[in-house]
Parts: sequence; C-alpha cells; structure tokens
Amino acid sequence: MRIDAYTHFFPQKFFDKLNQVAGGYKDMGKRVRSLPALYDLDVRKRIVDGHKDYRQILAYPQPPVEKIAKSPAEIDAFCRMINDGFAELVAKEKDRFPGFVAQVSLAAADAGVAEAERAIKQLGALGVQIYTNVAGEPLDRPEYLPFWDKMNALGAPVWLHPARGAETPDYVTEQKSLYEIWWTFGWSYETATAMARLVFSKIIDTHPNLKIITHHFGGIVPMLEGRLGPGNDVLGSRTSDADYVSLRKSLKKRVLDYFKQDFWADTAVFTAEPATKAGLEFFPRDKVVFASDCPFDPEGGTMYPRETLRILESLDLSQADRDRIFCKNLEAVTGRTLVK
Repeated sequence: MRIDAYTHFFPQKFFDKLNQVAGGYKDMGKRVRSLPALYDLDVRKRIVDGHKDYRQILAYPQPPVEKIAKSPAEIDAFCRMINDGFAELVAKEKDRFPGFVAQVSLAAADAGVAEAERAIKQLGALGVQIYTNVAGEPLDRPEYLPFWDKMNALGAPVWLHPARGAETPDYVTEQKSLYEIWWTFGWSYETATAMARLVFSKIIDTHPNLKIITHHFGGIVPMLEGRLGPGNDVLGSRTSDADYVSLRKSLKKRVLDYFKQDFWADTAVFTAEPATKAGLEFFPRDKVVFASDCPFDPEGGTMYPRETLRILESLDLSQADRDRIFCKNLEAVTGRTLVK
C-alpha cells in the first residue's frame, strides 16, 4: 500500500466559510480557487481511485488561518471547524483517506495547545500542521514554547508547511516579490530557515520527543549539505556582533546532524527526479515518507501522485526501503497502523 502523507483538501463547511471571510485572498488564494480537487470530494475520490493500492492523508492547504481570522478566538474557531470537518470526512471515507492532519495556529491565545490535544486525543488526528512562520514571526518566539512543549509531550508529529506571499520582497529596496519568486524559491528557503531556527534556538535539544515532517524534501536543505556541515563547523567565524562560536559549542551535536537525524521529510518535489535523488541521498531512509502534494499540479491533481509514484518506483531502492517510504515510516512516526 502507498500512503500519500501530505495532500491538501478543504472540509466543505470551512471552504464555505473561507469564501465568506477571505473571498479576495490573493496569490495562493487565486491558485486555491482554481482547483476543484481541493474542495470537491467526488473529484478527489476519483483521483485516489485512479491508482492501485493508494490512499491519501488529508491536510489543510492555504491560507494560514492567522492571516484571515480577526482574533485569537476566531483562529481557534476556524481550526476547530477544519478539524471537525476532517474527522467527519475520514470517518466516512476511511478506505480512501485513512487519516488526517489537524490544523492548529500558534497565533491562538494558547499557541494552539488545546486544539492540538483535542484533535489528536479526541478526533484521532495523526498529528498537526503548522506553517514556517506565524504571520511573519519565527517559530522560536518564547510565546510559542507551550506548543512545542505540548507536541513533545504528545509525541505526535508536526507537519511543517512553508508560507510566504508576494508581500515579502526579493530585495530590501523593493515593496513586493516579483515573478512568483516568493513561491518558487521563497517556500524552500522558508522551510530551511524554520528548521534552522528550531535547531539554533535549542528547541530540538530541549524537546527530544519532537517529531517534525518537513514538506518538499526539506526545501533547499539537501543541496546545502556542505554549508550545513563544514560551513557550520566554523559557525561564528563570519559574525562580529554575536557569539555564535559559544552557541555552536553548546549544542548537543554537530549542526548537520540535527538536519539529518531530527527531521523527517516527504517526497513532494513537483515530479523532479534530481531533487528526489538528492533528498534520498541526504535524509536517512527511515526519515522519508511518500507524499505528492496533491492536488497542486498542472493537471488539477492527477499529475503529482502519478509522477511521484513513477519516479520512486523507477529508482534502485530495496524492497525494504520501498516499504518504509511508502507506508512504514509514516506509521512509525505517527504511531498508528494505517494499513490493515
């Protein structure tokens, strides 16, 4: 069985609410509204049924809830609506969708703690999804520590999704990002940056039971092994106004080892075979989960599952590695049996 660990969908009630409160959502909003497979369950079921021995895990797409809600209370209400909708859908369609990822927001009054616990313990969510920033703020801010404490205690994984829009310029002299660079390069940078902040802030060191699944094979991380390794072995040698040498020496392990050992990564790289190979070279095989990013492809949801499967099945992988990547690693990181 192939379990697609990172696919996106809107529960119907929340999609209706989204159109009411954020009908003019720009950038990714334009893309979201163009894909029926994101909100039409019949369309989505046909995609799943088009592949043998194939199932999907559902997660909320965009926009980040904190960007459309007007208050922490509304953030919490929106997340509850999303998660209740997913729980109801999965209960009815277990054969196609054996699990879902709950949506939480660190911008909620309690940093998403209560909703994370409710969704996992009461609704049966496999874990929770957050974004690489919280309305522009880094994930290692002190006010978000209760979230990391709770996820460490729960032992359930965090799906980490990049978020950035055209409002983040490519150059400091400009007012916005051009040519969708905010997405093409920005999202991969966002992922790597969020991972690095969790390492250097010592959130990883102080939360040994934390499990983080990074989208898109960790963004730019696999191709930067040299910078993460030998480059960071001299961390502090390029900085005059901060003591990064002492920080480096105080970490529990080599910087590169955090990226290789303390994060999981999925195979959703937009059907790029070189990126798939780089990801598999960088991350240990027991840290890789199969995912396609369905339905964000030029064919409206059919291309990414098909081509991601084709690439993975064409590679020289042992049967044991195939089993791990397609299903067993996801079962291991979530602690759930997804194939019966």
